Amino acid sequence: MARYIGIDVGGTKCAVSLGNDNAEVLKTVRFPTEGPEETVARILDEAEALVRGSDEPVRTAGISCGSPLDPKRGIIQSPPNLPGWDNIEIVRMTEERLGIPAVLCNDANACALAEWKFGAGRGCENMVFLTFGTGMGAGLILDGRLYNGANGNAGEVGHMRLERFGPVGYGKQGSFEGFASGGGIAQIARTAAVEKLQRGGSVGYCRSWEELDSVNAKTVAQAAEAGDETAIRVYRQVGEMLGRGLSVLVDVINPERIVIGSIFQRSAELLREPMERVMHQECLPFSLDVCEIVPAELGDDIGNRAALSLAISIDREA
Repeated sequence: MARYIGIDVGGTKCAVSLGNDNAEVLKTVRFPTEGPEETVARILDEAEALVRGSDEPVRTAGISCGSPLDPKRGIIQSPPNLPGWDNIEIVRMTEERLGIPAVLCNDANACALAEWKFGAGRGCENMVFLTFGTGMGAGLILDGRLYNGANGNAGEVGHMRLERFGPVGYGKQGSFEGFASGGGIAQIARTAAVEKLQRGGSVGYCRSWEELDSVNAKTVAQAAEAGDETAIRVYRQVGEMLGRGLSVLVDVINPERIVIGSIFQRSAELLREPMERVMHQECLPFSLDVCEIVPAELGDDIGNRAALSLAISIDREA
């Protein structure tokens, strides 16, 4: 079996993996993300060690990172979660150090590729992958190919405004990300908790003012699953807005499948009914009839497998 290097650059941690041609991780090294100079040096050191220790020749390397990027030139361009990472020529440095071809892609697109090839999107020609985690990004598979757009920024669905007012996400009030993301859920839930606390009550996920800052999507989901009415209402609202955003994607892109990660994987039972109700109201029926909405399959290992999928893709296109 061929071997590949996957590099997943995140805001708090990085991972460098050695994998096979099924994007299965054979070995991985994780470490904290720091400044660009020291982190890139550590990435290249770890990647070189994995190449030298591989039992088979390593063919290519894939690098996954948050936007903005210039994938054509292989440059990281100041992502908001990576302060100081300004115009980092990560592809050039990787190729020079490892002596193999490398490719850079934004993390949502890389995850879309992984789910399409090895996860819940297998067999599709037209698929949308939604991150639905800390933020809301998308990767698009159109006519059997990953679609990057004119300058690599296709799929930024979180920036769509769904309401004039609402929680803030992606720097925009009332955006898709504002309503359907970990940060958005926390904003909605804190507002609901403040209303209760000011009236002398409490909610299952926030029983005092001191707990307000610790509210997050997971604690609200746990309260909803335990029957807390306010938490259930929060997730119902999120599900409705998720359905509204998905309706736009269904009508415009006409995908066979929409694969949703992270929060949807964990809390689909809280989100699906309001989501589907809105979609049946909003979508073109003949487009909705051919579209499945499913949770992602690759789980917590998706970042590593996404980077490996990038490496595999450029090897197979060569």
